[in-house]
This record gives sequence, structure tokens and C-alpha cells, in this order.
Amino acid sequence: MCQERWNYVVETEGQIVKQIAAELSLPVGKVKTAVGLLDEGNTIPFIARYRKEMTGELDENQLRDIEERLRYLRGLEERKQEVIRLIDEQGKLTDELRGAILASTKLQEVEDLYRPYKQKRKTRASVAKERGLEPLADWIMTQPKSGDAISEAAKYIDEEKSVPTAEDALQGAMDIIAESIADNAKIRSWIRKFTFDQGIVQTEAKDAEQESVYEMYYAYQEPIRKLPPHRTLAINRGEREDVLKVKLVVPTDRVHDWIGGQVIKGVSIVSDLLRTTIEDAYKRLIEPSIDREVRGELTEKAETHAIAIFAENLRNLLLQPPVKGKVVLGVDPAYRTGCKLSVVDETGKMLEVAVTYPTPPANKVVEAKNKFHTLVDKYDVELIVIGNGTASRETEQFVAEFIKEEQASSRRHLQYLIVSEAGASVYSASKLAQEEFPDLDVAERSAVSIARRLQDPLAELVKIEPKAIGVGQYQHDVSQKHLEGSLTAVVESAVNHVGVDVNTASAALLSYVAGINATIARNIVAYREENGKFKKRAQLQKVPRLGAKTYEQCVGFMRISEGTDPLDNTPIHPESYEVVDRLLSELGASPKELASQLLRERLAALEPAALADKLSVGVPTLKDILDALQRPGRDPREELSPPIFRTDVLQIEDLAPGMELHGTVRNVIDFGAFVDIGIKNDGLVHISQLSNSYVKHPMDVVSIGDTVKVWVLSVDLKKGRVSLTMKDPHRS
Repeated sequence: MCQERWNYVVETEGQIVKQIAAELSLPVGKVKTAVGLLDEGNTIPFIARYRKEMTGELDENQLRDIEERLRYLRGLEERKQEVIRLIDEQGKLTDELRGAILASTKLQEVEDLYRPYKQKRKTRASVAKERGLEPLADWIMTQPKSGDAISEAAKYIDEEKSVPTAEDALQGAMDIIAESIADNAKIRSWIRKFTFDQGIVQTEAKDAEQESVYEMYYAYQEPIRKLPPHRTLAINRGEREDVLKVKLVVPTDRVHDWIGGQVIKGVSIVSDLLRTTIEDAYKRLIEPSIDREVRGELTEKAETHAIAIFAENLRNLLLQPPVKGKVVLGVDPAYRTGCKLSVVDETGKMLEVAVTYPTPPANKVVEAKNKFHTLVDKYDVELIVIGNGTASRETEQFVAEFIKEEQASSRRHLQYLIVSEAGASVYSASKLAQEEFPDLDVAERSAVSIARRLQDPLAELVKIEPKAIGVGQYQHDVSQKHLEGSLTAVVESAVNHVGVDVNTASAALLSYVAGINATIARNIVAYREENGKFKKRAQLQKVPRLGAKTYEQCVGFMRISEGTDPLDNTPIHPESYEVVDRLLSELGASPKELASQLLRERLAALEPAALADKLSVGVPTLKDILDALQRPGRDPREELSPPIFRTDVLQIEDLAPGMELHGTVRNVIDFGAFVDIGIKNDGLVHISQLSNSYVKHPMDVVSIGDTVKVWVLSVDLKKGRVSLTMKDPHRS
């Protein structure tokens, strides 16, 4: 690379770092360091956890924002260079144009500047140019004060070039001018902004008599700038399903006047021609194009918002507290094919599978109770987990009745819970499930998955394609590539936040650990099966294809619960083990004492800021070390509220306005939260009912998995809908 080019790259990278820092309101030094670490191949979980001193404690979200903007701005820079090259090859690059392209801060600005030079397919303007009418267009744009346009146009009559009349010549010249106006970057930028600021989205039904979920949009309008993301996606879907007609309405006269101010320079003999040309340029060329761009931008923003909602919901779902130490009976409910059952032990190991038919059409209730009793008694089952799919509420009614009879006859303390089975069928039919349970059919695998979801939601849900889990809105309407990338990052973040037990984790779970790919994950499992349990983290370096860089990235997130070194069961990175040795030496303690309450109390009393220099370690890292030593083997999910277990079923007919209930938040969307209160359909707490205070977005108040107190507002028995409130009706 020549010196000039190298200097340009260095300068450009510096500008990119400064721009990111300004956009994200972060110090330039922190952003520069983060960019350097990312370019070296470090993963975001590793940087966020183990390079806090270098980045000034940037968190994962900030690092992901930096990574996203870095990717965009570098791509923008590449496109600028490509456009400059393409225009230069045409011999049309000026210093002014080059400067304008290089000064652009958005890809759209670059494309607007490139538009006049972009190779187009055949247009009315290109045809007119082929007929030799460009000089006439140039004459018109001089806007002469005297003369006659028809007489000038007559000079270009040429039967061989298909210009039989002066009027045809004028029309061709106007087509050239119209395209020039439509390609003008300044004009396009102004109209695009004006459309956003002043335009209105109007929708109407293609068939007003047709019943559909889009009826609120059958005669609907809203300012573009106020259109919320979920309405954008709903309107798009209605249009795609051929139910709605959608258009953008803009004050056309104001657009014509503004373009006229840019094009028409005082009174001339061609003023009326130019006004007609402006109207044609806007209606035929600019408006359709800008409408597509504006709707595309609305859709992109709506998709980004919807994906962010999905991602946050997914993270909260993945981090639900595990229910440990329980033998669980999982039930995949169904009608005709029967309920598939699976008993799993405290570790998630499958013990037995079966099928019963307590629901219609078979209604073999007595036989089903006998089967349930046999399994519960044989394995000392404590919890029954029911998937929320088809026949779930009929199955719940059966299970509640079974529990009541069991408790009356044997004093056994049984409880049940309904869990989301979203994605269970996807997992059950996957290659992973076939490898895990080759002797089970699809439905039986689903029952196992449902049971395990309660014991360790994270370990089980990572086996499912994230977008199949279904906790959001319009996930099928957004960019699937963007959705997949965002959700994968969320799963990676959740897995590394919790950490994984390297001796029990599946390959699916291991593949989300920082630095680990699917191949290395399978190699870890194969090594474990061949050589027995890992005793030390350092053994990971013997796994095929797990090199030094991968080891550095992943090892801090791996746990060995019964190994030879107690530090291997903490999130302390091996690179900091010497710091722990110095710390324990300072306290006159040994690693064997880490489990003692006395040592933990002494550690809690230490002041990191005063001790860091003495131990030659940064304060943030020392804080993390002290926290880890006080709670070795800690699972951060256990600090969250456990799920609500039930012993009896609640019917919608039992509900009445004002009734107080406890429920679990199942989904959070733009306009509220859906809460499982134990009836067939989740109740809706509208955003206006979430708090007595103003709520900007439901996620500011509730998250998936939250246990909340609600009151019934209204019940619609016909539609099976329940409206709830979190505002205490007894408080003034």
C-alpha cells in the first residue's frame, strides 16, 4: 500500500472512530480501544468481561453499538470509493463532486450523488438524448428572455431520428430536463425530508365487506412522522396479503413551488414549459421513487424496533431462573394423537416416555390417571409441566383434577405449570434431537424438551432456532438475516452471562460460548466422552482445533464444578489466577478456604480501590474477582423470582371485574404485556394500565418472566379475552 493511501486509511479510520464516539456520546479513547480489540478478533462478551480497564468498562450493549456503527461506516467508506471510481471512469468526476461524496455521512447521500451517473436502463430521457435533443434541453435551461421555443425546437426536426415535429423535440428536451431534476441530490434530499415531515399515510380496504384483522385500517390515515413501528408492519402485512391499499399523500403544490424555486430563475419564455416539466418530474419520476424510499425507511425502522423488542424478550426468557432438584413429568398435550409424557430426573436425564388419551375424542380419563399415578409414584415426581399448545387447557383441567385426587389420597405435594412450547416441534424434528433421542418419535422428544424447559430454560432453549421461540411481534415480517444476527447475539450474551458447566453442557449450548463454533463445541463433547470429565480448565487446550486465541476467549465462561482448582468454578479468567494467589497471600489464606464463610466475610470487607495497586491489577477486574470469590458457582438467574406453580385450574367464567390475581408476564409488545393468569388465553395489560405514571414503553415496567399482581378490568366471554390492569383499584 502506497504511503498516500496508507495515510488516507489512517485518517479515515480516525474520523470513523470520532464519529462513532460523537454518535454514542462516548470518549474517543474508549471507542478507539474497543475498535482495536474487535479488529484483533476478540469477542464482545470477552471484551466486556475481561478488558474493562482497557475500554473504561464499556458494557456489551455499548460494544455491540460500536461494532454495528463500525461495520456501517466502513461499508459507507468502501461505497464512497467505489462511486468515486465509477464516476471517474466516465471522465465526469470533479473536485467538487469528490468532496461532496467524501463528506457524505449516510449511504443514501452517496447514492443520491451517484444517481445522475448511474447506468440506467432505457428511459424517455435516454431515448431523447439518442435523438440528439440534449442541446435543446441545454438551451431551455439557459431560460432565455426572448425568442420562441417552438422555433428553436423546429431546428431539431429529423424524421430519421423519430423527431417529426417541433412539439416532439420539445417533449424530448423536457424529458431530459425532468430526469435531470429527478436525479438532483439536493432536490431529492429535500423532498424526502418534506415527505417524512408533512406526508400522511392513507390506507383503505380493497374490499370493505371482507372481514379481517385489518379492519381498523379500512379507512385510516396518520402522519408519517407519527406512525408507530407496529402499525407500519401491520399495514405492510395487510398490503402484502392484498387486503389493504396504501399510499402516501403529500402537499403537491408546495413541492412544485419548492422545486420551481431551485430550477426557475425569474421570468423567461420557457417558464411555463419548466413548470410543466417540474410537475412531470415529480409525478412520474420523483414521487414514486421517494415513496418507495420513505416506506422502505419506515419499514427498516419498524423492523429494527421489532427485532429489538424480540431480542429483549428472548434475553429475559433465556434468563428465567432454573428449577433445580426436581423430578419433572413433561406433557405435550394433543387431542387425537394423545398426550405424550416424559419423566426426567433432577439432571434432565430422560427416565421414561409414555402416551395417554385424557382429552377428546378418546376421553380415556381413568386410564390416563392410572398412567400418571404410576409414573408419579415410580419416580417420585414433584412437578408436572404442560406445554401450552393444542389441548393444553383440557389437559390442564385433567392434571388439576389428578393432583387433587393424589393429594387427597397420598399426601403427595404435587404442583403443575404451563410453559410455552414455542419451538419445541422445531427442536423435536431437528438433527440435534434425532442425535440426542434416536429411539423416540417427534412428539416424545417434544415432551422431554417441555420438561427440561422448567429445569434449565437456557440449556434447553439454545437448541432451538432463536426466531422459532416466538416472543415478540411480527417476527415473520422482518428481515430474517437481521433478525437471526440479532437473536444469535442475544443468545450468546445470555449464555456467557450465566456461564456453562463444561462437563454437562450440550454441544448446542457450548457453541454459544465466546470464541466457540459448532465444530469446536462438538469436539469438546467428543473429548469429554472419550477422556471423561474435565478436571481443569487447562485441559480444554487439548481439544482439537481449540487454539490459544479461542482458549483465551472462551475459558472464563467455562465452569468445572468438581475440578481440582476451585477457581475453575468461577468467572475468574485464568490470566487472573496469579492475582488471586497474591490476594489470598495478602489475607494469609489458602485456596482450600474459599468455601468458608469467614473468608467470604473478609473478602466482602476489602476496599478494591485501596488494594488494586498493591496487587498489580485494575480496580474493575479486582471487583469482579472479589465478587466471584464470595459466590463461587453462583448462577445469576437464581436471584430472579421463581415461576408460579398451580394446583388448581382457573376458568374465564370464574373471573369478574376487580378480581385480584397473580400472573406471569409471557410477552411484552409495543402496546402492552400479555400475562398468564391461569386461563386458556393470556390477559392483556394495555400500556395505559401498566402504571399510574406515564409509560413510554411497556419494557420500562415489565419483562418476560416477571411475576405481577393484576386486577381484572373486563371479560369478553365470546372472544375469550380478558383485560387486566396493574393499577391498584383500591388506591386513590
